[in-house]
Amino acid sequence: MKRLLTNVLSITALFALVSCAASGPAATTSAPDSSRTTSATAVGSATKGKGKAAPAEDLSKYRPKFTPPPAPKALGAKAYVAPANHVNVQIDQRLRDQAYTNQNVKYTSGWRILAYVGLERDQAMAIRRSVISRYPDETDYVTFKQPIYRLFIGDYTTRLDAERAMLRIRPLAPKAELQPTQVLINKTRF
Repeated sequence: MKRLLTNVLSITALFALVSCAASGPAATTSAPDSSRTTSATAVGSATKGKGKAAPAEDLSKYRPKFTPPPAPKALGAKAYVAPANHVNVQIDQRLRDQAYTNQNVKYTSGWRILAYVGLERDQAMAIRRSVISRYPDETDYVTFKQPIYRLFIGDYTTRLDAERAMLRIRPLAPKAELQPTQVLINKTRF
């Protein structure tokens, strides 16, 4: 009985869907015919005699009018144009001022290699001597803040340079690490 009732309900639901689909508007698959002009449809409907045709309205006055761009001019020899404003003197003065200001800058943010941290001065000096003997161009800084000695190596403005130097120094100081700090700008490089 239950099964018969569910079959009847499903059949009635199917009929309801079919009747809704049949009563809906028919779908058009083709685009409307826009190839005819309004005057042709007015003439065609007037000739059939099914009533008066609406007068054709002239919409050309509402359409935008475009003018073609002017033809490009023939390229001839370019004439020399003398500069009207001479700014070179002003630029030179600004550059001189900036160079003078830059001479007073001695420090920038950068990186140093912390080669040793510990309580023993002799060990810090031994690492310092080994680094200086192998790489004499490197600068070294030994600081003492009681009771700890710290040995810093180099003045590097970029981390990439500091990483390269640390790879060279790592065999001499196995516990070396990078420290961000203010570094001295070497004026002889410029």
